[in-house]
Order: sequence, then structure tokens, then C-alpha cells
Amino acid sequence: MKVAVGLSGGVDSSVAALLLKEQGHEVVGVTMKLWSGAYRGGERDACFGPGEAEDIARADELAHALGIGYQVIDCAREYERVIVGMFRETSLRGETPNPCVFCNAAFKFGLLPRLVREAGCEFDRFATGHYARIIQAGGRLAVRRAADEKKDQSYFLYRLSQRQLAEAMFPLGELTKTEVRRIAAEHSLAAANKADSQDFYSGDRNELVGAEPREGEIVDLSGKVLGSHPGYWNFTVGQRKGLGAFGPEPMYVVRLDACRNQVVLGHRTEAMTKEFKVKNIVWQARESGGAPFAARVKIRSTGAPLGPVEFDGETCRAPGDGLFGVAPGQSAVFYDESGSILCGGVIA
Repeated sequence: MKVAVGLSGGVDSSVAALLLKEQGHEVVGVTMKLWSGAYRGGERDACFGPGEAEDIARADELAHALGIGYQVIDCAREYERVIVGMFRETSLRGETPNPCVFCNAAFKFGLLPRLVREAGCEFDRFATGHYARIIQAGGRLAVRRAADEKKDQSYFLYRLSQRQLAEAMFPLGELTKTEVRRIAAEHSLAAANKADSQDFYSGDRNELVGAEPREGEIVDLSGKVLGSHPGYWNFTVGQRKGLGAFGPEPMYVVRLDACRNQVVLGHRTEAMTKEFKVKNIVWQARESGGAPFAARVKIRSTGAPLGPVEFDGETCRAPGDGLFGVAPGQSAVFYDESGSILCGGVIA
């Protein structure tokens, strides 16, 4: 089988390519070039930043070491228009963008494979170094949480279509991060000790938002002014860090008011949500429509699924005190008890 592997220059994609080659597949490495140099960026490693040239060089070195073909596909113009544009528009609406989710569906498993084929490289499957698994459920395909729950990346893959899942491979789904690094070290891969990329962007997010600092009020739920801020787009619902102290009890962002340029704070109990809407839904293990169903839900990329909650395809209802820090613009991903994705969408 011929497999195209998305290479980022990191240890995970490097080991994914290595394992597939050892399994006897014909492997070709492919990398998306995203960085146009239009922004300053920062020093830390990220998916989108000025360190991309080093990552491409490392991926090229790996391809030569493994004896596989390698292509770099320039997606910078479309990435700027679609993903950076989405990040900018979502932030200025007072919502919290989730660019990696949309990049995976639209670019890594969408535009990239298409452009590789248009460049004359045919392949049967497309693989990445994501920590996730693919299962069949009732005649449908779905992403399941990885064996290494601490590294699980299924949340970022909920928007993959049935067609994309049928073509996808995740060679690291049954491995732990420790095992992956051990394999890399045993084979003397250059990325064996490379730190993980933790962020979407390596610099100041205000570069991408493109808005001038605009002083606004920090208020409590009664409207009392507590302080000031340089722009509501720098905050997210549920945030505590960097707010300062406004009383004996910690306060959190409970709402962003883009029209008034206000950041609204409340105590933790006031940052709980019992019911919220979900839009732009993609269905995986479960067919769309039907009666309300029970599931566990992730409303941010970190942590385990919470719940159970009830979801009817539009509204999520959480029992008890509700869920903390439900942020519009982020994704709500619904799982069954086995850890397979039922569906997911954008928190409205």
C-alpha cells in the first residue's frame, strides 16, 4: 500500500513514517508550507511560525534517512485567507477561535492530500502522527480516543468526514508518548528529543487579529467597573490567569461583550453553564437527527470528556451545576462511553 505521511519535523510524525515503512508500505512524506513571513512570530515552537524552515529541513533529512520520497506543498496563501482569517473574525466577534480543528479538516486532511495528488503523487492512504484511533460503528467510521489518554488528540479530529476517515491512518494511536520517544531514540531519529509544539501560533495573537489596542472596562455581572483592559479579544471565557485580584475570591471571565468592549467577570459558580447551543455539527459514529441522547463532552482540548450530558443535535444540557467555562467559538465534542466521537460542533 502506498501511504502519504504528513511530516511536521517533530518526533510524532517522524515515528509514524518510520513505523509505516517498517510495516512494508511504500511511504512518501509531505509537508504543508504555511508560513509566509507576513508576521513577526515568536521563539517558541508552534504550527504557524518562523521556525517552519527548520521543521521542513528536519523532515527532509528524515525522508532521506528513511529512503522515502518527500514533497513540500505551499499552502501559505490559502492558510492566510481561511485559517488566519477565521481566527481574526472569530476573535473580533468576542469568541474563542479553534484554528487547529478547522485546519485539520480543511487543510491537513483536505487541501494537502488533494494538492499532493494534483502534483502527480498518487497514494492509497493518508497518515499523520496524531494520537487517535479510527473505529467502525454501525457502518460508520469515527475517531476514538488514543491509548495514551494524556496525549489524546481526538478532539482536534472531530470534523473529519466519512471520506476523510476512510483514507486516514493514525499509526501512533495504540502507543504512548514514552514509547514513541523510545522508538525515535532507538532509530537515532533527529527529532527524538525535540519538544512538542504546544501552540497554534508562536507570537503575539494581536498580530493575527490585526486590531489596534483599545482600552475597555473590566466589569462584574452587576456592571460595576473593576478595572481596564487593552481589548476584549485578548480574553476567553473561563480565564483566570492575568486578570488581577478584585476581591477575596477568584474571579473568572464569564462573558465578552464585543459591542461595549467589556470583559465581564464573575465567581466560579457564575461561570458555570447548564445549557448551550452547538452549531456547524459534524456527525461521526452517530447519524444526524433522532432523539436526544446521552454522551460525554469535551468543551476544550485538555482534560477528559465530562458528563454525562444530554444532546439533541442542537442543545447540550448538563446536569447539576453545569459545565465550567463554556466558551463560544470553541468546539463541543461528544463521545460515547468507549471514547468514540459521536459528533461535534462549534459552541454558539
